Amino acid sequence: MGLLECCARCLVGAPFASLVATGLCFFGVALFCGCGHEALTGTEKLIETYFSKNYQDYEYLINVIHAFQYVIYGTASFFFLYGALLLAEGFYTTGAVRQIFGDYKTSASIGSLCADARMYGVLPWNAFPGKVCGSNLLSICKTAEFQMTFHLFIAAFVGAAATLISLLTFMIAATYNFAVLKLMGRGTKF
Repeated sequence: MGLLECCARCLVGAPFASLVATGLCFFGVALFCGCGHEALTGTEKLIETYFSKNYQDYEYLINVIHAFQYVIYGTASFFFLYGALLLAEGFYTTGAVRQIFGDYKTSASIGSLCADARMYGVLPWNAFPGKVCGSNLLSICKTAEFQMTFHLFIAAFVGAAATLISLLTFMIAATYNFAVLKLMGRGTKF
């Protein structure tokens, strides 16, 4: 068998749905983890810069942010491993199937709007100033740090959604392959 025939045979047996789902899963996890980490770092900087100058006011929050960053690392490791295992399963079952068949306005004015980080438990009630109102709030919203953090949270959400879609694709492909093998009587007892 020549190189061309071997390559063609390998391509015919490739589980393209699983390959697409693996790529989407890895992309989603990388986007979620990278953007989530940077968004949490940006949140930390916004709290330090605009809401409280006293480190003791937000020391606990910083520890929680760091804990979430470590959770993100663990999530990445789990999903990369999980994606690789599902890809291997896709190769296994697709090969068997192909062998059988061949083939989300506020109406208030800006002067009355406030963001109080103390209300959400982000800062203690004695933190000063703890809240930002009116034109100061508007000026925060126009900063590059806020814009970057905002967009990173959106990108992290998109990454999480892409990961969920990829896992759904894996589930559909695996269910299809299982059903075909069971219907054809070639499936083993599971």
